[in-house]
Amino acid sequence: MSWLGQQRDLQEAAALERRRQRELQRQSRVFNARVRTIGVDKDALDTQVKDRKIQEAAEKAQNEELANEMKQNDKIMCMLEERQKNDIRNVNKAISDFQKNFQKPETRREFDLSDPQALKKDRPARLSDNDPRCTISGLQKFMGEDLNYHQRMKFQKEQLREWSLQQQRDWKNALADQKFADDLYDKNRIELDQKTMEQQRKEEESRRAVCAATKDFNRTQAAELAERKKLEKLQKTKEDMDEISSLLQGDLLSENPEQAVSSFGRHRVITDRWKGMNRDQLMAIRYSQQQQVLEKLRLKEEERQRDAEWDRQSIQAARAHLILERHQQRQNRERRQALDNVNAELSQEQKSKNIYLKEEAYSNFPTGQYYAQFNTTSR
Repeated sequence: MSWLGQQRDLQEAAALERRRQRELQRQSRVFNARVRTIGVDKDALDTQVKDRKIQEAAEKAQNEELANEMKQNDKIMCMLEERQKNDIRNVNKAISDFQKNFQKPETRREFDLSDPQALKKDRPARLSDNDPRCTISGLQKFMGEDLNYHQRMKFQKEQLREWSLQQQRDWKNALADQKFADDLYDKNRIELDQKTMEQQRKEEESRRAVCAATKDFNRTQAAELAERKKLEKLQKTKEDMDEISSLLQGDLLSENPEQAVSSFGRHRVITDRWKGMNRDQLMAIRYSQQQQVLEKLRLKEEERQRDAEWDRQSIQAARAHLILERHQQRQNRERRQALDNVNAELSQEQKSKNIYLKEEAYSNFPTGQYYAQFNTTSR
């Protein structure tokens, strides 16, 4: 157990060292503003995969060793269970033989309770309805189980038939009364419907008269409205023609540049009347734009040179970091190989020790004492 604890401590220390190295590498990548990348670190993932494979191989070897021990223990348990089953089978067989030879059913005290001929020897539970053996506590006579059951059932059926015929006669009388009430109701409803129809006819005639008067009034109002709209349309057409002629003769559509001159000076313009710049103003703007383009190209060239210098320095730093990282990986690989060799030697020593202990345990197992103890327990 101490060796296993030492091996577990070594594995935990190695895993802790690997995590510390990975954290240092990740910090060196994350906190470098020029070398930071967005994506997956393939080297770190490969390292994790290798470490996981090594851990799985160690766990697999340990599981195989435990499986072999469990198989051996299962074989021993199967042998013991088979022996126990044989002993139980022999004891049950001896008990069955003893009961068959020395404990027959005829010699038992309670044989009369399970005698197969008991029903043939016994008397009926009740000979008549007035049998003195049929007491209350005997539970041999109940309501509806008397011997004249058939005559009583015949009388009850006849009585039930008479009741059914009486119910049918009552039902027919109820139907006749209901039919008479329905006919009287229909007659009253027809009279009420006729009165309602007469009232509706009178209301319809008065409604038609009101509708005719309303229609004449609406017709008069529509003629007056049409005449008023016609006059409004003629007035609107005249106003539109006047407005169009005013616009055609004004400075807005004729594009007179003088209308944009402000009353505060000719160097100021009215924005809603301005018709555009002249040729000299356009040439001045184009010259200013060309100067801006040249200035922007000069700034881009200077920025490109700075980026090139910065990239050159970054490449040199990355090369130095790569050399250092390879050196650290080589050292880690050497330490891991040394640790694997130590673990392999310890594992081989532990296997040899387990094999020796198992052989010694099997050679010193007290078989005679176990059989005596097992037989005593079975009895």
